[in-house]
Amino acid sequence: MQQLSFGDDFLPELDRKKTQKAVESALSKYRLYKYLTFDEREAAVTASYEAREGGRTNQTSDQTASIAIHNIDSQAARRAYCERVERAVKRLPRMERFLIEERYMGEDAEYITDYHVYCHTFQPPISEGTYSKIRWKAFYKIALALDIAVEKVGGGE
Repeated sequence: MQQLSFGDDFLPELDRKKTQKAVESALSKYRLYKYLTFDEREAAVTASYEAREGGRTNQTSDQTASIAIHNIDSQAARRAYCERVERAVKRLPRMERFLIEERYMGEDAEYITDYHVYCHTFQPPISEGTYSKIRWKAFYKIALALDIAVEKVGGGE
């Protein structure tokens, strides 16, 4: 594997399998956050007995407030994560962006195969080797943008 360079700045050499797994995991998480509905927690309206052993805890419990905070924070975190992934993908060159959006970001991405994308989605169809090269370039850039890149550990010096 060759180390990519641009002038005097060297881009890190990544562990291809681990980085691909990290990016695919991030895109899977993106799909979950984007397409699954968020069920808000609700406050219980019936009183319940809570056994307290020992003395006072000096903590007050506001069930409604903690539920509201959870609902707002969880939705905001999901939205922020999706926007971050979308920004990273949007910065990719056209071919790389198209591949990632078609293969990994659609609602039914779990059921689309790489074969389907390079044979039927690309017009004209591209070879498996070309597809793999485009996908790796996209994964490399996404991994760096999302700070999930797994660098290769040096063999020995």
